[in-house]
Amino acid sequence: MFLDDFIRMCYDGFLQGWHERNGGNLSYRMTDEDVKVVESQFCKNSRHYDMPFSVPELAGSYFTVTGSGKYMRNVPLAPEKNIGIIRIDSKGSGYDILWGLEDGAKPTSEIPTHLMNHLERMKATDGACRVIYHAHPANITALTYTIEPDARTYSRILWQSETECAVVFPEGVGVVDWMVPGSIDIGVETAKLISSYRAVIWAFHGIFGSGNDFDETFGLIHTIEKAAEIYLKAKSAGIVRTITDDELRLLADAFGVQLNKDFI
Repeated sequence: MFLDDFIRMCYDGFLQGWHERNGGNLSYRMTDEDVKVVESQFCKNSRHYDMPFSVPELAGSYFTVTGSGKYMRNVPLAPEKNIGIIRIDSKGSGYDILWGLEDGAKPTSEIPTHLMNHLERMKATDGACRVIYHAHPANITALTYTIEPDARTYSRILWQSETECAVVFPEGVGVVDWMVPGSIDIGVETAKLISSYRAVIWAFHGIFGSGNDFDETFGLIHTIEKAAEIYLKAKSAGIVRTITDDELRLLADAFGVQLNKDFI
């Protein structure tokens, strides 16, 4: 069931070391079938909250989300206290908590970015994308201290650090320079980029990733983080050679993907 996959991803991220304290968050746009499976568990007296922004295109949509201030390590122990199911209201300017998030808990403070990103990825994938994930991987965050926030530079570094990267994210990655997290502004800036990139790095903070399912999304972040680790290790030892542009083109041809032409 989708809840099992959601819970597993929360804990897998914690085991990777990507979720110190209450860091990071996850959201999943549910299917009609998902709703039917769990709707008998919805509370009769749901809690309603207004949002300081509006996403009318998501009106009536159901999302499973992690809670604000909640620890990923605790999700498997008490799902009903640490995650919840919400429904966006008819105007797209608020939501009802239908299950979970007990004891007055609310969805992640990053909910503006999550919903804006869901909307953009829905448009970009004809509705296929359902998962938005925010994590704090150490190596990709460390990388942001060593180079300027330029998408082309980041994408090339990652592509050239691990052969599979150009296949996994041929469009590259986006980068948002440091902004206050949880704000409407950072949600807007991230949404602008995630329409073109499945992953957007937040300088000095972490990364947002998207995918059609949990495995795809987790794998995307895992791949990017590993490439960043390889690059930082190679850089500290002294880089003497790397994957060339011609080799990237050969790789793209072999796997039938289209690399971002602006980056090679």
